Amino acid sequence: MLNIYQALSKTVVINKGNRLISYDDSLELVGTGRSAFVFRVKSTNHAMKLFFPVFSYLAKEEASIYEVLKGIVYFPSIYEVGANYIVMDYVEGLTLFECMSHGKIITSTHLKEIDYALSLAANRGLNPSDIHLRNIFIMSTGSIKIIDVTRFRQKKECSQWPNLKKAYKQFYCRRWFPKKIPAFLLNIIAFFYKKDLIPYYRT
Repeated sequence: MLNIYQALSKTVVINKGNRLISYDDSLELVGTGRSAFVFRVKSTNHAMKLFFPVFSYLAKEEASIYEVLKGIVYFPSIYEVGANYIVMDYVEGLTLFECMSHGKIITSTHLKEIDYALSLAANRGLNPSDIHLRNIFIMSTGSIKIIDVTRFRQKKECSQWPNLKKAYKQFYCRRWFPKKIPAFLLNIIAFFYKKDLIPYYRT
């Protein structure tokens, strides 16, 4: 017999182009990534991350990493893992991307807290990777939460977080630097960064 999350996962229809076709009314789409859709399960504090068919194997991989991180308050808890989905805490807040596009100040205290969270993950044998503006949240309490840990076991060193900290000190902290930047401009910067076209910020 299907449990509620298995049943809900079956209602999500994704076509061969990884486009979302339909899903149950009790789900609210809250995010779209490179390998999955994220839904809030209405009337709960849970979120369901449902992977595209070609990436369904990542469900068990990411769930196993969350198990390693269990007990660290800076990462969501998980409650269930299925063939192509994981169920975790719903994180309510603004991503760093949203903070920048909405004009909410990101403080040096936030950066220190993120550094500390990543160090706790590293102390458990993981290699925090693919850390970017969209997978770090500042919650209403001011505390941070980090999601999307799929690549925390990769072997190569990831320079994204060190580069973000460098840009924070070099630009964001300056009085003249605007604290509210349109989303389209942030996306353009991200595009050039991924193409290794920004001097001194090579990946």
